[in-house]
Amino acid sequence: MGMGAETRKLIAKRAAQEVTYGMMVNLGIGIPTLVADFIPPALDVMLHTENGILGMGGSPAPGKEDGNLSNAGGYPVTINTGASFFDSAEAFGMVRRGHLDLTILGALEVNGRGDIANWIVPGKRVPGMGGAIDLAQKAKKVIVLMSHTTKEGNPKILKECSLPLTVKEGAHMIITERAVMRIKNGELFLIEVMPGFSIEDVIDSTEAKLNIELVGRGTS
Repeated sequence: MGMGAETRKLIAKRAAQEVTYGMMVNLGIGIPTLVADFIPPALDVMLHTENGILGMGGSPAPGKEDGNLSNAGGYPVTINTGASFFDSAEAFGMVRRGHLDLTILGALEVNGRGDIANWIVPGKRVPGMGGAIDLAQKAKKVIVLMSHTTKEGNPKILKECSLPLTVKEGAHMIITERAVMRIKNGELFLIEVMPGFSIEDVIDSTEAKLNIELVGRGTS
């Protein structure tokens, strides 16, 4: 069974705490898209999209959607004062030149060294890899948002990824419904346990070696 809407929002809310003043941030498809709704306006953050927006806002109120405004996943968005528009080539130029302070991505698998697999499941058709490889390689900081386990209850944070890699050692942080983990010098550290879970829950559902370095108990 997939995660409910409130759990997805909990993960997005925690990820928004990693966004700091004046950052240029790209949000991936899925849970990362929700992060826009939890970033305080006072932080003056510029949200970047691969389809050509700098200055994207959060989700529009129901009935206020504009068919001409969407993020890279095709979902309706709002625009902040001072936003700019450009083509995808320029959007990717910003990424490849290393101008992004932070990218927040979804993933299918991550390992304890920060390798990310998020663009394809062999045998399944996809429209393409999109911007995943560029974003994961070029952003100054990469945060992965994902469910801690598969629908069958198997770990998604592994000793070694089994799916084709998007990037090696690209992730700096992983946030799930169970935990917040930091990757430092090729090792995985548990720094927060999310509400409703214990340290033992996290360890038991994580295949990768997990060092304990708790600094908090998650968000409410």
